[in-house]
Amino acid sequence: MKIEINNLHFTYPTGLEAIQGISLNIDSGEQVAIVGQNGAGKTTLVRHFNGLLKPTSGSISIGDWDTKKYSVAKLASRVGYVFQNPDDQLFSKSVLAEVEYGPKNLGYAKEKTNKLVTRALAWTELTEKTETNPYDLSPTWRKMVALASIIAMDTPIVIFDEPTTGQDFANVSRIAHVIAELKKEGKTVITITHDIDFCAENFERVIALSNGQILLDGKSHEVLGQEEVLSQTYVDPPQLTRLGKLLKLKETVITQTEFLQQIARD
Repeated sequence: MKIEINNLHFTYPTGLEAIQGISLNIDSGEQVAIVGQNGAGKTTLVRHFNGLLKPTSGSISIGDWDTKKYSVAKLASRVGYVFQNPDDQLFSKSVLAEVEYGPKNLGYAKEKTNKLVTRALAWTELTEKTETNPYDLSPTWRKMVALASIIAMDTPIVIFDEPTTGQDFANVSRIAHVIAELKKEGKTVITITHDIDFCAENFERVIALSNGQILLDGKSHEVLGQEEVLSQTYVDPPQLTRLGKLLKLKETVITQTEFLQQIARD
C-alpha cells in the first residue's frame, strides 16, 4: 500500500514548525529507515501516517485514504505502529490476550485471528509465554509482546519507533527476523532509528531528516556513504562504511558481508 506525502507542514501548538514542506512517496513493500538527530522531525513525520497527528497543511494518503478524513481507529487497519516504549501500549493481563486484541478489534474471523496470533507468537518466540502477564516479563521481552500485538493485526504498513533501543543482541536478532518475514509477505516496513548498523543491515532505503526537512533520500548505499552531508544531522555512517573508506575500498560497503567480499576482491 503506497504512502504519498505532498508538501507536508506541521506546527505544534507551541509554535514549533516540526515539519517544513516534506514531499515523498513510499511504495508498497519498501523497507525504509528514517534517521536524523533528536528534533529532526522523525517521530512527528511517522505519527502522521496513522493519524496520531494531522497536517497543518499539505496532505498524506495511505492508499486511497486521505489521513485528514480518517480516525486513528480506522487507520489502524492499514498502519501498525510499534512504540519505542512497550509500556505505552501494553494493557492486557496475558501475552495471549494482548496479541489477540488487535485482530479481534479489527473484526477478523476467529480462524483468521488464530492464524495471525500463532504466526506473531512464533516470529517473536513468545509461544511458550502466552499465559504470562506482560509486566512479569523483562523489558526486552515486553518489547516483543508489543511487536507481536502489532504484527498480528496484519496491516500492510508496519512502523517501528527506535526498535533496538535498550535491546540486547538476541532481541535485536529477533526484530531483524520479524522484519525479514514481513518483507517476504510484501509488507511496507518503516523504522525510526539511531542504530545505523541495524539500519544498514535491514533496510533498503534511507531518508535522513534535518530540521523538519529531507536532507537525503535514496538507496542505503547512496545515503549512508555521504558522511559529510550526514554530519549535518549528527548521523555517522556505519562503522564498516567508515573503515572501508579508510582502507580505500573501491565501493561503498554498509554490511559485514559486503565488507568481507570487497576485502577478498581487493
